[in-house]
Amino acid sequence: MKKLLLSFLVCFFMAGSVFAAEIPQQIKDFINKDFPGTDFRFDGAIILPDNTMYLLVYPSKPVDVQTVQIKTVYPTGQTFKKKPDMAILNNRYTLLKIINVNGKKTVLNMTNPPDELQSGLLSQDLLPPKGLVIPKSLMGIVGDLDLSIAQETGLRIDNIKSAGNKKTTPITELNNKTFYIAPGYNRNIQVVRSNSKAAAYALEQNDVINDIKGYDGKFLLVTYFDSNVMNVISLMDEKTIKQVNFDETPEQIVIDNAHKVAYISSGSSSSIYVFSLETMTLKRRLKINGKCEKLTLSEDGTKIFYVDRNTNDIWAIELDNNYKLKNLGNFPNISDIAYVNGKMYVLSRTKNRMAIVNYDTLEFEKEIYTCEKPVKLYAKGNDLYILSAADNIVEIMDTTDDTITDKLYLNTESFATNITPIDNTDMIMITNAKAGMYTIIDTSTKSIVKTSPLEVPVRSIVVTNTVKTIK
Repeated sequence: MKKLLLSFLVCFFMAGSVFAAEIPQQIKDFINKDFPGTDFRFDGAIILPDNTMYLLVYPSKPVDVQTVQIKTVYPTGQTFKKKPDMAILNNRYTLLKIINVNGKKTVLNMTNPPDELQSGLLSQDLLPPKGLVIPKSLMGIVGDLDLSIAQETGLRIDNIKSAGNKKTTPITELNNKTFYIAPGYNRNIQVVRSNSKAAAYALEQNDVINDIKGYDGKFLLVTYFDSNVMNVISLMDEKTIKQVNFDETPEQIVIDNAHKVAYISSGSSSSIYVFSLETMTLKRRLKINGKCEKLTLSEDGTKIFYVDRNTNDIWAIELDNNYKLKNLGNFPNISDIAYVNGKMYVLSRTKNRMAIVNYDTLEFEKEIYTCEKPVKLYAKGNDLYILSAADNIVEIMDTTDDTITDKLYLNTESFATNITPIDNTDMIMITNAKAGMYTIIDTSTKSIVKTSPLEVPVRSIVVTNTVKTIK
């Protein structure tokens, strides 16, 4: 193998985006005092822990104050803890609550709004909840916001096939969970509750989904085949709140929750994009060698691995070393890559084997044979889970000495294709791209917990806590 170390070209990428609205820290502190854990969203929306939503109106002339307090409130006599419909603060900022009037989302309608409100302006980055109607007396605060977007019907479409008794009993760790499933055969995201095998409804998309990932239990990031956009979907109001444009088609997405960034590959442009999950904006474009696929982030978030689909060369990007690029050699028919304890594990689907390579020295350490058609790897501590599709077996390797310690037989006749960890648990989910079924494995006991039916096959899946919609 050749050992090659190249400096990386890092291009800062703006893509015509506008800076996200910045909510003053004093206002955040004022709200957090009564509602700790409030979500101050990247576009300037303020969402309390119970999903009550406030819009912040920025004054034309803010006032510096030592302590933020309420100046005027409606209904009168209320504290902010009572979640009033309107609160004008002593620094001239105004908080307007989204309220429901006759089935429509709106804000307080006043015949003669206070001067602080009339002369103010909503964040021009605001992504309004679907169906929002602003009273005529307050149209001045809209500015250049396109409220026609706010009045669209959203993404949800009913699934008429889900009628009838479709109940299942999930394991405890899946109680009150929702599955967002891209089946691969149509354009829609199927929404399945964990206690059912049928989709309750779908989120309508314009193109066939390539990849789908979740962030913070509140957002979906979705790429599409033959489309130069990635959509950001808010699960709280089930609408696309941002469309991110790329020069060429974005493909795979990997999420680094610890650093609040996503990495998005574009093989056709030989690029990997760095995407801020705090502001939902593109930050950098990394120009790379080859046409990347099989994008993998190391568990510690220090390295990205990818395969050049034209040459089968494996490359690593050292994120903590000025984005340097390292060639790790050539392997046949690579299906997946993992990085554990300083070693790289490479699956060859057609050869039914796995190569183990020392990352620092590039020395070939070992090769082991796997069960037929190995398709996926998942690292958990010192354990490496190897999914072989043809035999429906999950092998477990101890990476301290690289020996197989356990084999779990899935006892299904399906062709399992993916491993998805369930956040904040020791459970992983094995899913199938051709048949509707999933198996739960407990990584703490290294045992199969349950196999459950689904009425839709799973190309990719996001598992989240069931999200309350914005009030």
